[in-house]
Amino acid sequence: MSKAPKEDPGQDSPSVRGPKHHAVGIPAVAGSVRFVGAQSGLKRGLPLLRAINQVEGFDCPGCAWPEPDHRHPAEFCENGAKAVAEESTRRVVGPEFFARHSIDDLNDKSGYWLGQQGRLTRPMFLDEDADHYRPVDWDEAFDIIAEDLAAMDEPDRAAFYTSGRTGNEAAFLYQLFARRLGTNNLPDCSNMCHESSGAALGETIGIGKGSVRLEDVWAADLIIVAGQNPGTNHPRMLTALEKAKRSGARIVTVNPLPEAGMRRFKNPQTARGLAGRGTDLTDLFLQIKVGGDLALFSTLNRLLLRAGEGALDRDFIDRCTHGFEEFAAARAEGDDDQVLAETERRTGLTRVEIERLLAMVLASKKTVVCWAMGLTQHKHAVPTIREIVNLLLLRGDIGKPGAGVCPVRGHSNVQGDRTMGIWEKMPDRFLDALGAEFHFKPPRDHGLDTVDTIRAMREGRIRVFFAMGGNFVSATPDTEATEAAMRRCRLTVHVSTKLNRSHVVTGTRALILPALGRTDIDIQAGGPQFVTVEDSMGMVHASRGKVPPFGEEMRSEVAIICGLARRVLGGDDTVPWEDFAADYDRIRDRIERVVPGFDDYNARARRPGGFALPHAPRDERSFPTGTGKANFTVNEVTSPEAGPGRLLLQTLRSHDQFNTTIYGLDDRYRGVHHGRRVVLVNPADADELGLADGAYCDLVSEWDGQDRRAPHFKVVHYPTARGCAAAYYPETNVLVPLDAVAETSNTPTSKSIVVRFEGDSGM
Repeated sequence: MSKAPKEDPGQDSPSVRGPKHHAVGIPAVAGSVRFVGAQSGLKRGLPLLRAINQVEGFDCPGCAWPEPDHRHPAEFCENGAKAVAEESTRRVVGPEFFARHSIDDLNDKSGYWLGQQGRLTRPMFLDEDADHYRPVDWDEAFDIIAEDLAAMDEPDRAAFYTSGRTGNEAAFLYQLFARRLGTNNLPDCSNMCHESSGAALGETIGIGKGSVRLEDVWAADLIIVAGQNPGTNHPRMLTALEKAKRSGARIVTVNPLPEAGMRRFKNPQTARGLAGRGTDLTDLFLQIKVGGDLALFSTLNRLLLRAGEGALDRDFIDRCTHGFEEFAAARAEGDDDQVLAETERRTGLTRVEIERLLAMVLASKKTVVCWAMGLTQHKHAVPTIREIVNLLLLRGDIGKPGAGVCPVRGHSNVQGDRTMGIWEKMPDRFLDALGAEFHFKPPRDHGLDTVDTIRAMREGRIRVFFAMGGNFVSATPDTEATEAAMRRCRLTVHVSTKLNRSHVVTGTRALILPALGRTDIDIQAGGPQFVTVEDSMGMVHASRGKVPPFGEEMRSEVAIICGLARRVLGGDDTVPWEDFAADYDRIRDRIERVVPGFDDYNARARRPGGFALPHAPRDERSFPTGTGKANFTVNEVTSPEAGPGRLLLQTLRSHDQFNTTIYGLDDRYRGVHHGRRVVLVNPADADELGLADGAYCDLVSEWDGQDRRAPHFKVVHYPTARGCAAAYYPETNVLVPLDAVAETSNTPTSKSIVVRFEGDSGM
């Protein structure tokens, strides 16, 4: 077995060099092989790399970027290799580990150290007033959960959280179990990332998903990438952008930080990428202020409306849209010079830069707009995305090849979970079909999303918190409030593959249930099983594990849900839970009868590459909105303001992490090594604030008269947009107020935190 680190390395004294101007290349290849060797061993790990994202292989447990029909033998990125290496690691966390480490000892460890210990192999239970987890068998684990669920005075005293990595089959059964129990409390990680996208797209085009396929990205004339860093968060997207660029596309990057991947991409699958210069991707870099995107797209639309003959697709507008006249009238208000001056103030961009973007839009016949958390985690996130839709509607760029909206999902199958019913506000048509299929009356009152679940726990209204994957404590905002809320629960349960922070911040009692991962072979009573996932562009395909699990006590998510449901709901429950656990084809047969678009599910899931779900705006230029058309919207222009002596802080990932999973302590592309507690500040802002490069300070967020503090961060002078700063999460989640959320979507505003800098108070 490879050895986990015994000591928890410090993360507050990094060495810092200048940022890189290109991404991937030989260092990424070398880093992947080195990491796989350390975690899995090359004999175990290299065959797995050949199976990632392949037709007969398994879906990468990382991001949700789609696979092309013709796949490279190495259809993965560096972070995908790291995700697979950690899941297939030879390190194990068994009862002996928990006997050595008390809960207080583990509570003092960093998330990085916890995650590096290895795979969980046995159900573990932390009893009331106990200081160590102890092993239990599955029957006892299910009895403990059933006991606390039975003690609830109403079903809504439980909440069932879902991580994006859960497969379609498990997600469908999970929401069925919760609704059979009687609650719609189904918070998930979508609530914290693309909920704003779903809200805006549902209102404007009638479906809360992107409208493009991978082929559309390749065929676009213009691709606008806003509030997104593909080089770290979705590295395989760089290959698609390179292919589009080679076909003549122009690319605009809108971001407060210059990111190496969008500057120059050195594709490790080509000789040009490995040994040559690579491909310059960005034609126009707009270094926008944090939260200035709504002002930019609003002004761009104003200029389009005034651009004259040919600027608008009048035929599409007249036939397919609603609300154009009201939108056009609102965008015509005000003096042009004053509007542009105000846009310059809100965005930090010049009039010349905005006019260059306008010229590129006018020259394009097919435009795709991509975005991620940089747009969705603001108070005005939903209006911002609605304004992007306005842009595309003006140009007729929805429902034609090479054009459309492209929200890039951040976690494999986070979109599929929502399709399967993991949502606290599923529409009546889904609940009607679910009830008819399983002969019961699903609850109709909307449940709790992630933020409202934390509020309910804080108020003592949630007795049982159950998490299917993920790292809830580290992923959510307002860390101190969230941890205090979690500790108010009677029972917290986490279905997990590895140890994380959520296992040491517990309710009165706690369970850890060890699950199979994507890489693990899943054999049930009916033989070998596969699961299905949906990527960011609505393609559904199979995923088959390739390595034997470490122990017999590790169970698939499907098996865990089915065993728990039978124990909780009793032998008289008419749902055939045992049949579902034995053969996942039987689950897919039921999904086919409940969820639209899954006709002939089992046969189509077995086809190489899977199948595409229907998308009426893309497929038919049909818009299932209340008006029956795509809706223009009127959005008031706003942006966050920091005030004197303050900056706007955005949280972000390092290159050595995926969401809350920390693979290492380096951020190669930004030049940060051997640590994570850094804050990136523009040198001019740092000079005005008296922040020397390399000095230490506390970050203090200000919201609604309350301060929140993240201590002991190293200042790094960095070419951020003026007035803005950046730092890694989850270390800075403590600064995000629980009640500071996006309008409509209730998503935490993690990308626009007003902060001041105070003297270092130490750790």
